[in-house]
Amino acid sequence: MDLFPLWNSLRIALISTVLIFFLGILAAYYIARLPRVLKGILDVVLTLPLVLPPTVVGYLLLRLLGPKRIIGAWLLKQFGIKVVMTWWSAIFATAVVIFPLMYRTVRGAFEAFDETLAYSGQTLGLSNTWIFWRVRMPCCRQGILAGTVLAFARALGEYGATSMIAGYTPGKTATISTTVYQLWQTNNDTLAMKWVMVNLAISAVVLLTVNMLERRDFLVSGGKRRARA
Repeated sequence: MDLFPLWNSLRIALISTVLIFFLGILAAYYIARLPRVLKGILDVVLTLPLVLPPTVVGYLLLRLLGPKRIIGAWLLKQFGIKVVMTWWSAIFATAVVIFPLMYRTVRGAFEAFDETLAYSGQTLGLSNTWIFWRVRMPCCRQGILAGTVLAFARALGEYGATSMIAGYTPGKTATISTTVYQLWQTNNDTLAMKWVMVNLAISAVVLLTVNMLERRDFLVSGGKRRARA
């Protein structure tokens, strides 16, 4: 059993999750502070990948990043970089697909944040950067954690956009999802089921870990409240 699809899926999921972790938080923070009309327009644009079929997202990315398209041709000519049919091209596709999950979840957490805490910090002379990292982020950590987990789980199982922009090449671009499909196509149900179980096991471990972290945070915050009382 070749373990490359497992390694490739994990690195694509991890890199894309780290990427959209910061991009999603920044987008959610600044867009939540925009005027209502502009916020609504940007919200629609950034959330589109969530409702579009993954194959449509993959097709649109091919129209942009293909070697004969505007961005793809420019990157190939200027830097000799081919951004399709490589393992790391799947990072672009996965990041686009999972970005709305992180963005929407974190934006909801930021909008529920009690702004009086930030105003209090400003009256004390604290910088916005300090307030963001030491006040806003800790208060919104549950939403941020939920968005990160959802994004990682979605990235691990991404198939549609990834298969179109990265394809399936054993030992080069194969992921768990594309491998399962190819094995099913060749009637190798036994090995396909093994990969399905691997994916289920990883997802279960991630979710259990998150539940443990949330329970620990709940116990710690409860202990602090009792100590103050």
